[in-house]
Amino acid sequence: MTDTFECLIVEDDANFASQLQRFIETEGGRGTHASTLQEARALLGSKRFDLVILDNRLPDGTGHAFHADVVARAPEAKSIMITGAPELSQAVALTRNGLSEYLTKPVDLAALEAALQRIKLSWRIATPDPGTASQTLGQAPAFRAAMERLHSVARHPDAMVLLLGETGTGKDMAARQLHAWATDGHPASRPFIAVNCSAVPADMFEAELFGSERGAYTGADRRRSGLVEAAAEGTLFLDEIGDVPLALQSKLLRFLESREYRALGSTATRRFEGRVVCATNRDLAEEVQRGRFRQDLLYRLDVVRVQLPPLRERAGDIPELTAHLLEGLCARYGRPRLQLRPDDAHALLSHSFPGNVRELRNILERSVLHSDPSAVWLALDRSWLPSTTAVASASTSATPAAASAPRRQLTPLEQQEYETFRRVLQEEGGAIRRTAARLGVSHQVVLRRLRWWPELRHLTETAPPES
Repeated sequence: MTDTFECLIVEDDANFASQLQRFIETEGGRGTHASTLQEARALLGSKRFDLVILDNRLPDGTGHAFHADVVARAPEAKSIMITGAPELSQAVALTRNGLSEYLTKPVDLAALEAALQRIKLSWRIATPDPGTASQTLGQAPAFRAAMERLHSVARHPDAMVLLLGETGTGKDMAARQLHAWATDGHPASRPFIAVNCSAVPADMFEAELFGSERGAYTGADRRRSGLVEAAAEGTLFLDEIGDVPLALQSKLLRFLESREYRALGSTATRRFEGRVVCATNRDLAEEVQRGRFRQDLLYRLDVVRVQLPPLRERAGDIPELTAHLLEGLCARYGRPRLQLRPDDAHALLSHSFPGNVRELRNILERSVLHSDPSAVWLALDRSWLPSTTAVASASTSATPAAASAPRRQLTPLEQQEYETFRRVLQEEGGAIRRTAARLGVSHQVVLRRLRWWPELRHLTETAPPES
């Protein structure tokens, strides 16, 4: 996706259509106007569009119905509806069927600009530029600072890099991204060798790392190259460096200090011409205090320290990460691109992810594999969600102060849904099934909304039993 994009504007108000065209042009796009659905259908059949902006009420039909044509004829195009007669049920149905954004007239320019920025972001995820940090998705300040620090040392292969962070925060990804930057976006041009130090047996650690000559130990019937030799002129990634046995740390220190090594059973000294990146989820200073890690080795490792934040501290990055991971998983398993339902997106945002990015990826991978091969929507695996009993128990024991805790800022569409839900629930005396019937949804959807908005649960406390 280039910076220039093609936009079809389906709008019968000529003045408003002109305003939209000028807005699209200022954002780097080209706008084509259709005042009727008949014109829009003809244009869809003759030209490729990246974005479609729809009015709902048009002279020859509704944008609501026409959206199905957009999905069928231009499945890759993003879509925005701007309507003067918003309807909650319509907005929900359209969003579930692939509508990107739903805005109301008179449209707020800031809201329209924000909607377009989100769409542009999705284009960047779908078609990353060669050599860019396509895997380092995220805008959280701590995460961006970590990536910028890595980028700053990419041209200095002798600089020792120590990656710190909880399990699953993406230390392997960060090391690979550093390797990509160091190779000008061509990581395959030089080797990247990852060593999980905790998985290498202590008695084989030296031979695995530095190699061995024939007869160096029982069973060594031939010469074996070590991982250091395999990483020559590339990147050697020593993951879980805190798990290296204490007895072997002196040999590792000697190698890091001199960049020289000898294969087990050999007298020939070889030199390593490459980069060494280390990573751990342990507090190495504490390990030194406990006598389990050499202080001089810590000094050698701790030159360029990069701390990767846990996912719970960068929840705003979850949508972008999810889209990127989902696209890659669909490609890996030969699936058409699956979309995430809005309520599933809310569920992901509400989860604390103790397993961090790795946990998110595992959830999405299971979900892709379990989704129907012909499905458009991802069948999100919800086994990681708290049980209904746990949720109910938590809501019962919550204090009034907790119930009134501030929620995140809602989008205009979410705020409209919230107000409608609150009003109908109140009018129905907190009766869940009657509320569901009024809203045209299942009672499970109502229960899910009550989990999203716990401050409304008190409305159900006095409801009579429902049959």
